[in-house]
Amino acid sequence: MGHVMRMALTGTVGFLFVFAVDAMNLYWLSRSGDTMLVAAAGFAFAIQVISVAAAISMMIAATALISRSIGAGEAARARRQTTSAAIIAAVLQLLLAIVLLSFRHKILAVLGATGEAAEHAARYLLISLPTLTILGAAMVINGAIRAEGDARRSVAVTMAGGVMSLMLDPILIFVLDWGLEGAAIGIGVARTASFLLAVRIARKVHDLLDRPSRADIRETLRPFVGIAGPALLTQLARPTGTAVLVMAMAPFGEEAMAGWSVLTRLIMVAFGGLFALAAAIGGIFGQNLGARRFDRLRSTFRDAIIFGLIYVLIVWGLLYLATEPVIRMFDLTGDGAEVIRAFTHFGAAGFLFSVGLFVTNAAFNALGKAPWATAINWLREGLLTFPIATLMAASFGAVGIVYSQFVVSAIIGIIAGLFGLWFIRTLNAGNAPATPASPTFAE
Repeated sequence: MGHVMRMALTGTVGFLFVFAVDAMNLYWLSRSGDTMLVAAAGFAFAIQVISVAAAISMMIAATALISRSIGAGEAARARRQTTSAAIIAAVLQLLLAIVLLSFRHKILAVLGATGEAAEHAARYLLISLPTLTILGAAMVINGAIRAEGDARRSVAVTMAGGVMSLMLDPILIFVLDWGLEGAAIGIGVARTASFLLAVRIARKVHDLLDRPSRADIRETLRPFVGIAGPALLTQLARPTGTAVLVMAMAPFGEEAMAGWSVLTRLIMVAFGGLFALAAAIGGIFGQNLGARRFDRLRSTFRDAIIFGLIYVLIVWGLLYLATEPVIRMFDLTGDGAEVIRAFTHFGAAGFLFSVGLFVTNAAFNALGKAPWATAINWLREGLLTFPIATLMAASFGAVGIVYSQFVVSAIIGIIAGLFGLWFIRTLNAGNAPATPASPTFAE
């Protein structure tokens, strides 16, 4: 439990800081008194989250590969994998940026964005999406640092970008009155700061970067894509569900969309610990797999579930107490305020069930069963989210969309948790993925 808690808590600090800075970004936008800008941020976030999901999937793949190499004592292989994975991630993120930029207006229209909100969101994406290459490389290198077990410096990389945003956002958004465009510029600077620090730590502290070569990239590409591909499909499930929920919320007007925009940031801030937990235990799973310590795999799974449940209970209580201050802070009224109340009073409890999904996803991705994680997540976002959200929105209005997420989380969380528990208990030397030295590793 100690290792899980240490890695998860240090990761939580970094995640919470970055997500809190993102929430402050929205706060400065709300200071303009224009609900439209906050709504525009919500539409832009629904697209931006696609790129973030892609970066996370690449970090998952890199962490899984590199942690196995480290666990098996293959330091030279780990260096080659880190360098090659960072280059691959940068190229893939560039391609994604080109696609999203080309179709941003059409995607915003499908989401329900119109008028000035659509124009502001489109300009935000035009400025922020080109820096995806930097984000992809930064997250992969930071994943390698975490795979080394260096939680403290990994958090420092994450926080470097947050510090830059914290300093620049009020100036760019509020003082210079650049609005969403200012926020987009701040994101680019923040991503660059994280990348530079990650490179410095990887080179100077852990010797995790090597001279790039085509041979190393070819060697890394297949196993990297083998994990990142299913992981990307898994990570894209959430943006798909987010887009569906935005489409369901948009007809209720700008007040409701403003509330939803705040809610999405609130989730990231409040439950950043679960994202950190999943990132932390992925590396722990990978190292123990490389060392063939199946007893530790089982104890890590158990400890992560316990940690997650305790964390959610504490956060839910804090959210309940913070309901009205949050509503006042972002000047929410009408449906926007009711959306927040529905979440803090009831919807947040759904994360008690989501703990099982987070931990099981991490186990499947790190232990050679990434397609299983993909299937579970698409069952949630692709099959259940739309019909349940539509049904409950028709019955309860905007708050029904929040209620629907509790129902979906309960169903999928229980299924995922039980499935993951069965998998981890039956894993042994005969059916576990091979170590990096094996020629069957990429199979």
